[in-house]
Amino acid sequence: MSINVDPKEIHKFEELASRWWDRNSEFKPLHDINPLRANWIDQRAEVAEKDLLDVGCGGGILCEAMAQRGAKSHPAAFDTVTCLEMLEHVPDPSSVVKACAAMTKPGGMIFFSTINRNPKSYLLAIIGVEYVLRMLPKGTHEFSKFIRPSELSQWAREAGLEITEMTGLLYNPLTKTYKLSQTDVDVNYMICARKPA
Repeated sequence: MSINVDPKEIHKFEELASRWWDRNSEFKPLHDINPLRANWIDQRAEVAEKDLLDVGCGGGILCEAMAQRGAKSHPAAFDTVTCLEMLEHVPDPSSVVKACAAMTKPGGMIFFSTINRNPKSYLLAIIGVEYVLRMLPKGTHEFSKFIRPSELSQWAREAGLEITEMTGLLYNPLTKTYKLSQTDVDVNYMICARKPA
């Protein structure tokens, strides 16, 4: 059995662990987008009093928001599984998709978010965010690990999931605001999938 962990990624994020919850640190973007992500998920899965599992999402920032909305979690089958901003940091993201599907109850909902792989995403997510705007530490992302929506959709289908919706997450550097867009998934995007009943 292989372990789906990249030691360099673990070390990189362990070095930053003390700053995950500092809303003015390099993790400010995660805190800023969290209400959009939490609302999008809650509108599709209604997490209150549901069993929810958050897989590897940035310091537990999303998990905390879901718990505040009344979601529950225990080591069994889950009504909702979220896996945000994590797939692009593991050696075998398709196995994470498969594991998330296995942890979800029939009829349950699964949410993934990641970064698209194309020239625009390289320019904006790495050059723009890490080097020009310095919103994230340099080296946070590796372009080769970005995932096209077609790849993520294929892994989801192979895991027996049905994609129900996809949305992009856009950032305006002038107004420093975020918004969702169903028509622009060129950089950051989220997928909502359902495990058939």
